[in-house]
Amino acid sequence: MKQSRKLLILSRNKSLHSVQRIILEAKKRKLEAIVVDPIRCQLLIEGNIPRVYVRGKLLENISMVLPRIGTSITEYGLLVVRQFESMGIPSVNSSDAILNSRNKFRSLQACAKAGLAVPSSAMSRNPTDIKFLIRKLRPFPMIMKLLQGSQGVGVMLGSDPSSIESITATCLQLEKDLILQKFIRESAGRDIRVFVVNGKVIAAMRRVAKRGDFRANVHRGGWGEHIKQLPKNYEKLAIQATAAVGLNIAGVDLIETTLGPMVLEINSSPGFEELEKATRVNVAKAIVDMALLVEKKQKRK
Repeated sequence: MKQSRKLLILSRNKSLHSVQRIILEAKKRKLEAIVVDPIRCQLLIEGNIPRVYVRGKLLENISMVLPRIGTSITEYGLLVVRQFESMGIPSVNSSDAILNSRNKFRSLQACAKAGLAVPSSAMSRNPTDIKFLIRKLRPFPMIMKLLQGSQGVGVMLGSDPSSIESITATCLQLEKDLILQKFIRESAGRDIRVFVVNGKVIAAMRRVAKRGDFRANVHRGGWGEHIKQLPKNYEKLAIQATAAVGLNIAGVDLIETTLGPMVLEINSSPGFEELEKATRVNVAKAIVDMALLVEKKQKRK
């Protein structure tokens, strides 16, 4: 009897729209989609042989891995992905690439190294250095964002030196690193989400913040507008940013400035419910197709 090919989706919530859509598209491609909570994965290296167990049962015959790892479990989630990689099972986005994108300053470093435009950004582990960084990033207000976070959580607007110094000091005391970033006034309240798969832009939408908010995230009450024809320079920048951090699948957030587009953030596990609604593009199918391509490349090695 022919063994079915298994797509392992690493996610803490099987009921998420993105996960359910991927399961549906996998079934259409005759793939058996399995959802496993990364936290329930038990990692074992015995006799130089890596294995993964779930609730004490050996996880076997996995063809490919699709990480949908939340920011709260990044460290352990990446170890799980790396375990599968060491077993020779391909991951749609590699553990190294996810790490590059999940750490917001690291992703900015990768983009800057590739010569891509990013907002002026700074960070320090010493509270006494914050005054210097504030002077470098003026005028006010300026953006403060946690090193790791998604859906606009942990993103704040600092209007004066005392509030920025106070919030930064508090975060550092709690061992939470904070990025300071120049506020691009002309882009306040909107950005462009570009979905890149296998080096190609498959969909794009402009996200607009709810009244009174500077964050354009849909989860913060914003909404999406379909961009039928993304300008070529925006398309090129999104593709280059995805390549800079090494991802096969990414949601790239760009901002529109008087100097041209800039890379704001890169997401390795982007949600796409609003994107599919706004653009009518079958994003889940493109993701499953990418998983099959990664599997095919692995077999050639």
